[in-house]
Amino acid sequence: MKSTMFRKVRAAAVCVISLAVVHALTARSAAAQYSQEKSQQPSDKGKQSTMSEGEEKAVLKIKAAPDIAAKLAAAGEFIKKYPKSTARASIVTYLAGEIEKLPDDSQRSAQLENMVVVFKEPDDLGVLDPILINRYFQAKRPDDAFRVAASYLAATPDDVGVLTQVAIEGGEQAKKNNPKFVQQSRQYGNKAIELIEAGKKPASYDDARWNEYRTRWLPVIYQSLGMLSLMTGDKGDARAKLEKSLALSPADPFTYVLIGSLYNDEYQQLAEQHRTLAAGPLKDSVLKQAHEKLDLVIDMYAHAVALSEARPEYGPLHDRLLQDLESYYKYRHAGASDGLQQLIDKYKKM
Repeated sequence: MKSTMFRKVRAAAVCVISLAVVHALTARSAAAQYSQEKSQQPSDKGKQSTMSEGEEKAVLKIKAAPDIAAKLAAAGEFIKKYPKSTARASIVTYLAGEIEKLPDDSQRSAQLENMVVVFKEPDDLGVLDPILINRYFQAKRPDDAFRVAASYLAATPDDVGVLTQVAIEGGEQAKKNNPKFVQQSRQYGNKAIELIEAGKKPASYDDARWNEYRTRWLPVIYQSLGMLSLMTGDKGDARAKLEKSLALSPADPFTYVLIGSLYNDEYQQLAEQHRTLAAGPLKDSVLKQAHEKLDLVIDMYAHAVALSEARPEYGPLHDRLLQDLESYYKYRHAGASDGLQQLIDKYKKM
């Protein structure tokens, strides 16, 4: 077995994590969008309209205030005077929405923190915490995000949107060599899967929206958990999670990359074993097994190259992977690339 090929395969396995960072941007932003979208939906309690004339005037004062600081000050006065007002939930939702209009993430985070000082009741935090979690992630403050998430999910354990977002973000931290949140992220991800597969639909979702959510996010969560397991060395769980993700979303190129990396690991082990063996039937058998594993790597990478072509978000993934695929394919076909393009084209039709 050629040592140069062994080195190329090892290099490819190392680059999988860096490719993961590129892939994850789309999933992260979409998960955050869902969490924020969900948390800004008005509470049913806010729909009640039995307010006194004084309350109505106080609400108008909040909305007429010229900036966020003034609105929060007016809201503080309102809460002191009318702590049990039926308008409280709608005020929280309104102010959170106004803060979201601020152009700077640091301002949003700071004003949300100011808002939490005023609105401390569980119903208030049910609206505010998911938005604050999202803001902390965007501000690259994962410790704060996971701190708020732990408190929020302890009180609201079935919020599938926040569970999904935090599980994916935990995977992102692990890819940056920060394993601090791996355990929490796996816990949150598994809980999200449990809720989705049990059909625990959020009250605000109709059947069509819930089916869309399930179809979109279940494979992403499985993929994220597979990635976490792969990075922590739990290859059996990684394979199971990734194969489940692939079954649910067979057109996702990155899942093929991750599964291919598992086959790469198995190939490396066989390559190393082959190198240490004396010539004979056992050495020949190990070589055959190694080639079979490498053929699986080629097949997985051919899928990924085909499915990522002409998709801008996967550009770096596609280009790097195509180079590796060509090297592997030539090694297995006596230095020739005849038939490689046909293999790629076959998987474009999926």
